[in-house]
Amino acid sequence: MTTGDKPRKVFLFSGHMIDAPDRKSPRFPADKVAIAGAEIEATLDWLGANASDLAICGAACGGDLLFAKAALAHDARLELYIPFDEPTFLAKSVDFADADWHKQYELSKRRGTLHVMPDELGPLPDGEDPYERNNRWMLEAASRFGSEIVNFICLWNGEGGDGPGGTQHLMNEVRERSGRAYWLDTTKLWTCESTSA
Repeated sequence: MTTGDKPRKVFLFSGHMIDAPDRKSPRFPADKVAIAGAEIEATLDWLGANASDLAICGAACGGDLLFAKAALAHDARLELYIPFDEPTFLAKSVDFADADWHKQYELSKRRGTLHVMPDELGPLPDGEDPYERNNRWMLEAASRFGSEIVNFICLWNGEGGDGPGGTQHLMNEVRERSGRAYWLDTTKLWTCESTSA
């Protein structure tokens, strides 16, 4: 699929970042990466993702980059959306975790298209949250070919985030537009993984 072609399906993703080392209540511990990656991969398999499709996500360590990796493995065209200039974003959302995440970010950027919000949308308006703005931007990008082909996949614990603009915000935005959502519930995933181990 070339850049201007209408995709068969659009896969929009949001999900938790890997926990920072000083996080008090675990949400996405680093030892759950394999199970999360396998679940995202299985969901794209089940939905039949292929080279005719478009995948849209952020680029943070954790869910975003696991989704990007899985989408590229399915030969989908990839678009990454970040809310800050690249050095700021990397410091906040990638480089606090281990170096493999930075490598995956660079690989995803090289094989996909990186969209930088301040460059494309201009400065953040007063009173607007950058993460909520980025969520809406991704949803607009995903819906530009028609909302009927948008499939939202989220890796989420079902709770509010640490601040505005998290997965819950994008889930609510998708639901308002009657989009199809596929919720990978981490509270169940982590439990299943630990009981089967």
